[in-house]
Amino acid sequence: MGDTETQAAMTYPTVDQYEQWKADAADMDMSVSEWIQAMVEAGRKKFDASIEPDESAQELREQRNDLKAELEHTRARVEELETQLHRSEREKIKQYVEDNPGATIGEIGQELADTIPERLDAHLDALEGVAVTVDGEACYPVEDS
Repeated sequence: MGDTETQAAMTYPTVDQYEQWKADAADMDMSVSEWIQAMVEAGRKKFDASIEPDESAQELREQRNDLKAELEHTRARVEELETQLHRSEREKIKQYVEDNPGATIGEIGQELADTIPERLDAHLDALEGVAVTVDGEACYPVEDS
């Protein structure tokens, strides 16, 4: 392109638009005029504006149905684990009372408190990723999506 003659071209952006263009130009170490020229040329490049979907509607429906089935299975598993957790606690109380007839509520509570460390890992393992996220020593509820 040996032609070095230039021709003025005018545009009237809003003040906000111009400030954004000016900031973008500064980020690219260009004058606003150079930036406008570069953006116009970039916009003029030939490209195919048609978009081909990655997957068909049928494939997306199948994926959705698979995910729904997985969610239902996971929810059922969480319910099963919660039932097991509660049942195991009830079993611990029942066993303690059988081994210690006449035990007071305070004694039962103390037994549960004293023996929780041996049951805690199993409970956390059962809940991890389903209802609880364990990060080092900290536990957080699993976020619903």
